[in-house]
Amino acid sequence: MSTTSTASSSPASRRTGLPEVPDRPADVQRALDALGLRPRRSLGQSFLTDRYVADALAALAEPTSGRPVVEVGGGLGIVTRALLERGVRHLTVIERDPHLAGHLRRTFGRAVRVRCEDARGFEVPSGSTVVGSLPYSSGTAIVLELLRQRVPRIAVLLQKEVAERFAAGPGGRAYGRPSIVAHLYGAPELLREVGPSAFFPVPRVASRLWAHTARAGALPVRSVDRLEGVVRRLFASRRKQLANLLPQLANGREEAAELARAAGWPDGWERLRPEQLPPEAYFRLSDLVDGRASRRVAPDGP
Repeated sequence: MSTTSTASSSPASRRTGLPEVPDRPADVQRALDALGLRPRRSLGQSFLTDRYVADALAALAEPTSGRPVVEVGGGLGIVTRALLERGVRHLTVIERDPHLAGHLRRTFGRAVRVRCEDARGFEVPSGSTVVGSLPYSSGTAIVLELLRQRVPRIAVLLQKEVAERFAAGPGGRAYGRPSIVAHLYGAPELLREVGPSAFFPVPRVASRLWAHTARAGALPVRSVDRLEGVVRRLFASRRKQLANLLPQLANGREEAAELARAAGWPDGWERLRPEQLPPEAYFRLSDLVDGRASRRVAPDGP
């Protein structure tokens, strides 16, 4: 687990003159009523009400780096305000709901740029950090898209189980395709847990802060699609031993053994299950499978 600090000083002890935002359940309810909105539990919509959690999230964005910041899911502005308190000067807020987007524009004026669109289709400006308290229903899809865009720094609040899947190492039930993809693109960090009482309406599940720093340089695989296909195939039957799974990617057990040796898998790999190998083992395997597939489809010479 990361040792990154998420401790927060009192938000009121820093920058003053910023507009107030709802940070109590009753205030959030009044603001939503004024906008004619009702949170939809089916979409996992809950509004953060804990300023100290918002400040911890803003701190994880590393605002002193000077990078532009994109906030995903501005809501009623509690994280937006925390980012401004932390000194962020170039802040873009993505908010899908037009009523909430209008509210953010009226609240913060020229201090932020508000874009009313779906974050899953947003092209993050190069070099930007992304921050946000993500909806439970779309958090996984948003994180995967940010990873694919190779965003330098991501700091988000996710449903606890989702955050743990994106940060897990080998050996546990949480380890799988999201973990391997997150490690492919860089270094994930699993941080403090946030209880349901930090939100309104109170959700049925806990949340967790999760951060990710992008890998510098080239990715360690030739084809991300090939890697995802290999991992998806093997983890579809994660309780089976690899001796029964790897031949599905090869022409039988003999070729499977050759692949394992070439990928540097440990002795006794046949008795292991997919969750017991580190991400790097799948990176090497993916390139070998990709190379063999390329040779099979290559046209014959003259």
